[in-house]
Amino acid sequence: MSAMLQASGLTKEFKGFVAVNNVDLTVERGTIHALIGPNGAGKTTCFNLLTKFLQPTRGTITYDGRDITSMSAADIARLGLVRSFQISAVFDDLTVLENVRIAMQRRRGDSYDFWRSEVVLAQYDEEARGYVESVGLGDFLNHRAAELSYGRKRALEIATTLALEPEMLLLDEPMAGMAQADVDRISALIKRISEGRTILMVEHNLSVVADLSDRITVLARGEVLAEGDYDTVSKSPDVIDAYIGAGHD
Repeated sequence: MSAMLQASGLTKEFKGFVAVNNVDLTVERGTIHALIGPNGAGKTTCFNLLTKFLQPTRGTITYDGRDITSMSAADIARLGLVRSFQISAVFDDLTVLENVRIAMQRRRGDSYDFWRSEVVLAQYDEEARGYVESVGLGDFLNHRAAELSYGRKRALEIATTLALEPEMLLLDEPMAGMAQADVDRISALIKRISEGRTILMVEHNLSVVADLSDRITVLARGEVLAEGDYDTVSKSPDVIDAYIGAGHD
């Protein structure tokens, strides 16, 4: 395998506080890689650095062999590195189909597409339906996003990211706030869409991490504590101490 996303010496300081300290991370092409750790471990900061919503104090980030350390979040999205957010980011007043269609319009890079007539925009509908079907929302095609359950909104968000044709998805706590039925549904969806793609996810649900991940990086106090498959990291005394010490099961 080759590295799809790689960080070397990644460090972020906030007025003297070191939130992420000298992190080395390699996400291999075609794998699902989880970034975990107790509260305050630096996961969100690290994730925001990798997706360029924060600029590192020191260190380098490469994507598919290209140095993206100084690039913006919008620029790396155009390269095929697309992220989700903890809070579902969809347009509530638009239908499921319209939400996905907007993502496809952005893919064309022409902002004037947003003001074109419905007849012109209909050219996107067939492909958009395919993305909607792929995430199990075919029965909700013409429903407003506001009418969807939380789990289905998360599925819609994944459909909009797929419409951007990303090579790599970065998922920020995709199971946060979900009932178990939705967790099972989204877990199955992530496994399905991972074929032919690379995924990095931050996730608190360790049963999901165990089921989905090929490799796991554990952070604690802003540093890499352990790395390996689930069996390896779950048996690490340092990892056990970090979670028990933080009040986790």
